Amino acid sequence: MGEIALYPGTFDPVTLGHIDIVKRARKIFSSLVVAVAENPQKSPLFSVEERMELIRTATADIDGITVTWFNDLTARFARSINATVIIRGLRAVSDFEFEFQMALMNRKIEPLVETVFLMPNEKYSYLSSSLVKDIARRGGDISCFVPEVVGAGLKAKFGA
Repeated sequence: MGEIALYPGTFDPVTLGHIDIVKRARKIFSSLVVAVAENPQKSPLFSVEERMELIRTATADIDGITVTWFNDLTARFARSINATVIIRGLRAVSDFEFEFQMALMNRKIEPLVETVFLMPNEKYSYLSSSLVKDIARRGGDISCFVPEVVGAGLKAKFGA
């Protein structure tokens, strides 16, 4: 229970599914680092700093969480912060193959870091940041998909 767990992701933006995984991980691990990935191959809507601030605000009521960013290999970053576990969310069976390959690659890079898969509440199993952005871009109601602060951020980005 004294282990540090890393929950990495793009979080563009953070959704209620992500928050659900954060809560589940905190029940298992005493310390959780939520790390925003800086990926030059993606063009995120929110900057790294904005994503970090959205996560901090959305998780303010959950103890034992640190929010940061990284641009290294996930497994190497995990070791650099003394995390022994990488948390990955699995929404559906279709996620498993990619996540399984990534977990095996991470194990090869850092054998002392384990990957733990957590499933969100079934009401979030279809939820993705991409879908949320698309709904928001088209003026749809996203209040049941994202924390209030994220909804406000998306409205500001899309001028709604």
